[in-house]
Amino acid sequence: MKVIFLEDVKGKGKKGEVKEVSDGYARNVLLKQKKAVEATSAEMAKLRANNKRAEENAAQELEDAKQLKETLEKLTIELTAKPGKDGRLFGSITSKQIAEQLQKDHGIKIDKRKMDLKDAIRTLGVTNVNVKLHHEVTAVLKVHVAEEA
Repeated sequence: MKVIFLEDVKGKGKKGEVKEVSDGYARNVLLKQKKAVEATSAEMAKLRANNKRAEENAAQELEDAKQLKETLEKLTIELTAKPGKDGRLFGSITSKQIAEQLQKDHGIKIDKRKMDLKDAIRTLGVTNVNVKLHHEVTAVLKVHVAEEA
């Protein structure tokens, strides 16, 4: 019997796959537990429509990420901190602080975990921070740390 998997089934198939399985397994396990549906022409049409919608959503997400990248690369985030000797800070600037300042100043909400900041910023000046917006799009955000008055 040909079935369309509605969720991943270990050793049998992944969600959205169409596969041939034995009739007994299909009726007694997959269909009863609603892990698959029989691959009728109506179900196949529904699957194609879902796949098309998913592709359109993925394309839209990519386009949105590219637009956000253009916006972010034009911005410079201004932060102040109290420096010690040699322009080093008494503490550090973290990705959380950068994300909060970006939200406050520009209204752009980005998760701090998407910022690729190896170590916290501990010096005055401009630092480039990579921001992963999409698996294909990475923006470079400038963070300027100035001396606190």
